[in-house]
Amino acid sequence: MVAGARPAGRAAVLGSPIAHSLSPILHRAAYRELGLTDWIYSAIECDELRLPSLLDSLGPDWAGLSLTMPLKRAVLPLLDHVEPLVTQVGAANTVVFAAGKRRGFNTDVGGIVTALREAGVTTGGNVLVLGSGATACSALAALDAIGGVAVCVAVRALARAKPLLAVADRLGMQVTLTEFGSALASRPWQLLISTIPAAGAEPVAAQLRNGTLAAGAVFDVVYDPWPTPLAAAADAAGSTVISGFDMLVHQAADQVELMTGRPAPVSAMRAAGLAELTRTRNIR
Repeated sequence: MVAGARPAGRAAVLGSPIAHSLSPILHRAAYRELGLTDWIYSAIECDELRLPSLLDSLGPDWAGLSLTMPLKRAVLPLLDHVEPLVTQVGAANTVVFAAGKRRGFNTDVGGIVTALREAGVTTGGNVLVLGSGATACSALAALDAIGGVAVCVAVRALARAKPLLAVADRLGMQVTLTEFGSALASRPWQLLISTIPAAGAEPVAAQLRNGTLAAGAVFDVVYDPWPTPLAAAADAAGSTVISGFDMLVHQAADQVELMTGRPAPVSAMRAAGLAELTRTRNIR
């Protein structure tokens, strides 16, 4: 963490699309609780092509950035320094500006670890991961941290999993690749982590519903709308269900600490996020 509280600053979340992001709600709640009345946090629509010029346009009043899809890998060559975890995972979801330098961090991994531990999942055991993108790579690092023993990654196109296999190699993890379908039901899973959109996980949800696939705990990184079909099926099957909202809150809390130098008020951030989700669901 960055030592010492910083003066007033600006921060934002970048991504495309970005209008749905809860990050402004979470970070602004933290600023209010911490009394950082001069801090500003916004959401900026930004894709890979615009990212270099946007970074160059930010002045010295900027403290940091949160990054979401599709920027977590695209930002890497634009950074001056990255923490070792970023190198291992191949993705940064946080940029902190300090002494004229761009420093990259990954708080997704810590967010996943904390969400799992809060749900009582303290060891990875036999794990099935759905997807091979940046979040799946962070999930591998989280599993490495809690002791994932046997990790299987399900993908729709095996050729797209090369970056994930490179991450596994850097972590020293043994990962088995498989395709979606009946092969997923070959054994019971201690933990299932879905890093793909809710619609993409529907076939796995169907396997949970019909009893051909079993998992002791199911962690779906999607949190809105909730429950996802996968989460609902897991709950009906008696699995421990973990929402991506928990990961979101904890990764945002780590970002607040990195950018402000102050301990994050996690409870206030969680309450603000839940209130916003309730409000938007009622509007819909």
